[in-house]
Amino acid sequence: MATVTTTAPDTRTFSGAAWSWITTVDHKRIAVLYLVTALGFFVMGGVEALLIRAQLARPDADVVAPDRYTELFTMHGTTMVFLALMPMSAAFFNLLLPLMIGARDVAFPRLNALSYWIYLFGGIFINISFVAGGAPNAGWFGYAPLTATKFAATHAIDFWALGLQILGVSSILASINFIVTIVNLRAPGMTLNRMPMFVWMSMITAFLIIFAFPAITIGLVLLLFDRYMSTSFFLPAGGGDPVLWQHLFWVFGHPEVYILILPAMGIVSEILPTFSRKPLFGYAVVAYSGAAIALVGFGVWTHHMFTVGLGPIADTAFAISTMAIAVPTGVKIFNWIATLYGGSISFKTPMLFAIGMVAMFIIGGLSGVILGSPPVDGQVQDTYFVVAHLHYVLFGGTVFGLFAGIYYWFPKFTGRLLHEGWGKVHFLLMLIGFNLTFLPQHMLGIDGMPRRIHTYSSDMGFELWNMVSTVGSFMIAVSVAVFAINAIRSARSGAISGSDPWDAGTLEWTIPSPPPVYNFAEIPVVDGQYPAWDAKRGGGNTGAVATVPETLEGEDEPHIHMPNPSYWPIVMAAGMVLAASGLIFHQIFILLGAMMFGISLIGWIEEPAE
Repeated sequence: MATVTTTAPDTRTFSGAAWSWITTVDHKRIAVLYLVTALGFFVMGGVEALLIRAQLARPDADVVAPDRYTELFTMHGTTMVFLALMPMSAAFFNLLLPLMIGARDVAFPRLNALSYWIYLFGGIFINISFVAGGAPNAGWFGYAPLTATKFAATHAIDFWALGLQILGVSSILASINFIVTIVNLRAPGMTLNRMPMFVWMSMITAFLIIFAFPAITIGLVLLLFDRYMSTSFFLPAGGGDPVLWQHLFWVFGHPEVYILILPAMGIVSEILPTFSRKPLFGYAVVAYSGAAIALVGFGVWTHHMFTVGLGPIADTAFAISTMAIAVPTGVKIFNWIATLYGGSISFKTPMLFAIGMVAMFIIGGLSGVILGSPPVDGQVQDTYFVVAHLHYVLFGGTVFGLFAGIYYWFPKFTGRLLHEGWGKVHFLLMLIGFNLTFLPQHMLGIDGMPRRIHTYSSDMGFELWNMVSTVGSFMIAVSVAVFAINAIRSARSGAISGSDPWDAGTLEWTIPSPPPVYNFAEIPVVDGQYPAWDAKRGGGNTGAVATVPETLEGEDEPHIHMPNPSYWPIVMAAGMVLAASGLIFHQIFILLGAMMFGISLIGWIEEPAE
């Protein structure tokens, strides 16, 4: 940690306030940046989904042209996975990990800021493609040979491949930072078996990112070689193999599902005990099942490839591993239900979203086990049955879980509560709209409606369920609008929350809301899994609410040294993205970006660390 106290920028003017956010290295402010940006991309991905559903609402529709439709479903998947849900989880990691483990910041504050700015510029870079000749159009999975220059002659796929590389750098840097923070900065007494479950799931997710992203990185490098150097890694005409891309993508892609769902599982594992007024049932089993999910998750990737002709032995092996991964997932679900059993349950909005997550994820998990059977998968592969399964897992699981976390920790971000009544309206609209949207898609898939279809004729029998699905999607949009209005109004004039509005048990609720820049006036001492409950109920010893350090003369705040603000992270991120854009626009940008990166690296090194 840096130990030099610097003069804070003047935040009394708009420019001063903006500059303080641009140069911030405070993990809590970076969490806000991540959350607001991710919610913005979530809305963008939602608009893309609404255009897709508007096109499919009726037979032979022409709401969007076929080429634009292909771009929409590609960018919808890319945006939701890489620009919305993963970064939204990162917002919770940034806000909560130091607070939950009793630390004053993450291990590498400037690296944390760099990760955010790379993510922001990478997301903008990919979406520039809409106005630079056409957006990516080969699906979010980028199957070869659709990405070959023969079939994608514009720079659309280049934007996609380079953008994902940029976003991968952000994710890996952030993951290393979070792992080091958890391993090295835990408060005295916080052993691994006392860490909050969200911290466990965050650490497992970070390891998943570090081990999974190299596979897609290699695949994207080979794809760029095929496109820029005329190699044939994925092109049969030159001796390549399109199935190689599928292996590389899904070795990353299936762990990516757990990268998206494990943080939501961690959130639910914190909310259920709080609103049941009892500890999480089977703490150790829940933690180890998360690790088991991550481990087995690397051994199931070819259940996405049952129809490519790998043979019965490979199909059988991966069908068995797919069934096996349902075991630790089911263990978590049974432990959550056992936590609720016999508890004094309070149905506040965070609890409703958490229970909704469990229920919807069970449905998605059951359809996943069905798809794990090669004969069944052979019948419904590439139909809307798969679309329904994917969304029950990632929307019903991840999105419901993340909204549960937003309602639960919004007071910790802002010091104010979200309106409870409007929160319940949001939940009901989203739950009903979600099931109206995706439950009918199971039937459409069984009836044979293909994925990625632009339109259909009136004699195919798809009209009813498509119309129902479209109505449901617009209901989801209304629910998100309700949330947005609630969040904006509550952040300005919501009820003051106090430090612990939920009577929760983890360390972040023992300090003011929003937390001071230094988090803890004194580093707490922990001797249980729920130190806040121990302190309030006399069941343990925690220093989380100890007296503050002595203030210096003329100062209102304790004299605690924190890291200095820095503008080098944003300059370095801009240089990286500018250099990548040179492969698309003009080589001069490669030189300019490299110069910016080099200058920022020197400035970073020369900037006082203490």
